Amino acid sequence: MKPTQKPGNACFSSGPCAKRPGWNLESLANAAVGRSHRAKIGKEKLKETIDRTRAILGIPADYRIGIVPASDTGAVEMALWSLLGPRGVDVLHWESFGSGWATEIVKQLKLPNVNSYKAEYGQLPDLSKVNFANDVVFTWNGTTSGVKVPNGDWISANREGLTICDATSAVFAMEMPWDKLDVTTWSWQKVMGGEGAHGMIVLSPRAVARLESYTPSWPMPKIFTLTKGGKLIEGIFEGETINTPSMIAVEDALDGLRWAESIGGLPALIKRSDANLQAVKEWVAKTPWVDFLAEVPETISNTSICLKIVDPAYNLLSKDEQEAKAKEIVSLLGKEKAAFDIGSYRDAPTGLRIWGGATVETSDMQAILPWLDWAWNEVKMKNEK
Repeated sequence: MKPTQKPGNACFSSGPCAKRPGWNLESLANAAVGRSHRAKIGKEKLKETIDRTRAILGIPADYRIGIVPASDTGAVEMALWSLLGPRGVDVLHWESFGSGWATEIVKQLKLPNVNSYKAEYGQLPDLSKVNFANDVVFTWNGTTSGVKVPNGDWISANREGLTICDATSAVFAMEMPWDKLDVTTWSWQKVMGGEGAHGMIVLSPRAVARLESYTPSWPMPKIFTLTKGGKLIEGIFEGETINTPSMIAVEDALDGLRWAESIGGLPALIKRSDANLQAVKEWVAKTPWVDFLAEVPETISNTSICLKIVDPAYNLLSKDEQEAKAKEIVSLLGKEKAAFDIGSYRDAPTGLRIWGGATVETSDMQAILPWLDWAWNEVKMKNEK
């Protein structure tokens, strides 16, 4: 039967993600609109964003934290173009964004000594093959596959190269072993539900040493430049951004950080994301038509929860027919205002993707699940007719 209870917030997009509970436009009332980001008030808000981020995430005091342009994409690009080149590179990829970094390293930067370790959607590459004499590039959580690395135990503490980690849908929802990560990037619009266009980059002392001792052979766009005269531009990590940030987006990021502090910081954020995944796990365990895309339980993401349809009748359909049915489920739920934007990523296998990050209430996650069953039955019955 058609459910009667809908989620209080039907936003389950994997980016931009749901705003924090209780958010409204009044939350941005103190934004420094119309003011220069280089004025005292602008720099103070940018520095406050950095400081609150460090405190919540437990980032070591000797790691630099910067706000950079162009979302997580810009932060990763900055790292790849600024740091790679002095030694070989091992790049791990098991979904679309990681594959994009692999392509850029090989075809754009044209680095000669690259080992590419690829796995299909739902799987991880063999992490034991990584050579930590090389620089290592990887995503912590595959946003489009729902597959994460289970922990940082596979990363060598005695590595010679740098680890460059795209962690955009992991930070604030998963434990990050900062001592194992030399470059970590993310964006505000993921786990904290902030606005887009801004990224963050965290540099270990080892990464700073590379920046100050190595000059890439290719021309460096100004927007990627982190050094001047062989020294790190420290202002970037004190709130003096490379280009003009949106002060409304900055205020929104601060609002999210204050909310995180108010509920108990990182442990509470992780607990909320884990509770959302647990709700889906319990439903999947008793639902025969669906399963996780991730094949190994320890690798199932608690943020970008990716599901595949495993009903035998569905699997007899052509790929185009399967895509049409999955889109019909998404459309039905959108029209009912029960769930928005839960289709799988365009490059991923056909299925569903439900955001379960910290800003999503577990009661809303629980409320969406009967709607998924209803939509599936509607689509299946239509197909059988």
